[in-house]
Amino acid sequence: MIYDVTVDGKSHRLELNRASRGWSCRLDGGDIPVDAVLARPDVLSLRIGDLAFEVKCERVSGETHLWVGSQRFAVEVRDPRSLRGRVRAADDQGPRKLTAPMPGKVVRVLASQGAEVEAGAGVLVVEAMKMQNEVKSPKKGILQKILVSPGAAVNAGDVLAIVE
Repeated sequence: MIYDVTVDGKSHRLELNRASRGWSCRLDGGDIPVDAVLARPDVLSLRIGDLAFEVKCERVSGETHLWVGSQRFAVEVRDPRSLRGRVRAADDQGPRKLTAPMPGKVVRVLASQGAEVEAGAGVLVVEAMKMQNEVKSPKKGILQKILVSPGAAVNAGDVLAIVE
């Protein structure tokens, strides 16, 4: 599989091929020894040579960001075989549901019902395995409904709030 990847404005060519032991990876023509495991939805545990990284993917308002440690990178991946890469004009229209990324407990509600929120603004915080994850608004709009309160246990995919 070949992907054109843009990271913070710089273009790269990524080639991934299934090998006998996992995957082989070439970046801009050079081989890279990579070992990767999907730790949980949108979080990749990645080993490149002797270095280990946790890479978190965040999609907000049609943009994709990768967090590697405390550094954030704007990323665009183009797969010529996929129609998913095309931007739809209606993406920000209508209500959008904020869902729990994993099972856990709601520890804080950061915005009140009826408040105006920006795309990417924190709405609530869910704690799982002693890690706190901020659930962010996918678009600019009004926080129409908050369906949980602090202390509530949630499952992955549960709807937590609605932004319209």
